[in-house]
Amino acid sequence: MTRHRCVVSRRRFLQAAGGTAACLMLFPLSESVLAAGPISITPIFPKSKARVTLVFSHMPPGTPTWPTKDYDYAGRAKELTARLEAACPGIAFTVKTAHDADEAQAILKESGDVDGYLVYALGLHTGVPAHMIGSGKPVVLVDDLFGGTHEVLQATGIARRENLRVVTVCSSDFQDVVSAARLFEVIRAMKESTILDVTDRDVANAAERIKALLGANVARIGSEELASYYSKADEREAEKWADFWISQAKKVVEPTRAEIVKSAGMYLALSRAAADKHADAVTVDCLGMSYSGRMSAYPCLSHFQMNNDGGAGVCEGDLNSTCAQLMMRYLTGRPGFVSDPVIDTSKSEIVYAHCVSTNRVFGPKGKANPYIIRSHAEDNKGASIQSLLPVDKIVTTLQMNAKSRRMVIHTGKTTRNLDEPKACRTKLAARTDAERILSNWDSHVAAWHRVTIYGDWRKQALNLARLLGIEAFEEDKAG
Repeated sequence: MTRHRCVVSRRRFLQAAGGTAACLMLFPLSESVLAAGPISITPIFPKSKARVTLVFSHMPPGTPTWPTKDYDYAGRAKELTARLEAACPGIAFTVKTAHDADEAQAILKESGDVDGYLVYALGLHTGVPAHMIGSGKPVVLVDDLFGGTHEVLQATGIARRENLRVVTVCSSDFQDVVSAARLFEVIRAMKESTILDVTDRDVANAAERIKALLGANVARIGSEELASYYSKADEREAEKWADFWISQAKKVVEPTRAEIVKSAGMYLALSRAAADKHADAVTVDCLGMSYSGRMSAYPCLSHFQMNNDGGAGVCEGDLNSTCAQLMMRYLTGRPGFVSDPVIDTSKSEIVYAHCVSTNRVFGPKGKANPYIIRSHAEDNKGASIQSLLPVDKIVTTLQMNAKSRRMVIHTGKTTRNLDEPKACRTKLAARTDAERILSNWDSHVAAWHRVTIYGDWRKQALNLARLLGIEAFEEDKAG
């Protein structure tokens, strides 16, 4: 690190970056979450709106069928369109009507590069739902109850048998329609995302798989380029961040202030690199590069700050975990906790353990929990975080694999934070069906890492996986 000013400040970084500290259109930041910190945060500009063709299917008025012969289809479509546009500001809807399969086919031909289709079945005997689900694009199929019910159920059965990218909503609660529709926002956000992978490894094949599955780009820099960024980081700015982290911590155990300043320099280096690459998430091959002496400081505190701010900082150059965490960030507005799970069947618990965590599990503007600054556990070097995470809360834990196009998921309820000297610093226990998860463990999907998000997001995550063409397995249920 140098004493001269680095070209990037926190404000300028956030203005330039593609969204490393952004929640994007789903949960935009409207004010600084670090107002008391050394540098303020500016709001992030959202990514573009999702492009969705909204198709209302019904027979021409006057046809004897459900919901009734003289039903006001045009009025109902106008009402639903207005409600959807108001509830989904991140979606640009193109509204169409189809009375039969030929009209549905014409809509598919003229739609162009849309993110998907929302098919609202207002009536029966059109053939439209069964035709639209074969589009190859994500489809949210909605039954306007007592209107298109038969066709929706029929099309849903076909979609299940043929494993199509279709999510069906049959509910009198309009919010269920909104929740499904907003999955298109996540799909669009992933397509426009860039992940910065800091590694000396060749990640070309992994990058191609992620691009094919999610549309996201992977940008890579090596240890020498990272060292260049680190050498240009402003030490005075790093000292401010170090003092801020120390002042907010419950205590500091092993690291010296000088070690924490080095971590802050790494935070500034990774922030500048992310800005230059327009990255929305950062993952670093921290263990390989640190153990070999190719990295000047662990990135644990950098990831901690990025996750607190609304971005995604992920350990060990794990691109699958980065994709899972970024996807869930867009879905929930909350950071993930990447961990090495430890299963304890005697307590029916899983302990999620790692040396990187957030202390704002409910999002950048949510309540903060206490944390302790520790050394990195395996080698007792550098600086990392022991976060004392909230207990008695439902959490959703998942992992995806871009190569196999599969995802595993389970839920649990947090019970305690373990203060155990062995293994990683943050250890969050959650009660779940540990025996079932152990018997269903599938290392072909995820060798070890899992991503935990506070809240019960199982249904939304499963629906998102279906729309993306990802096979999902609930590992806490019967195999």
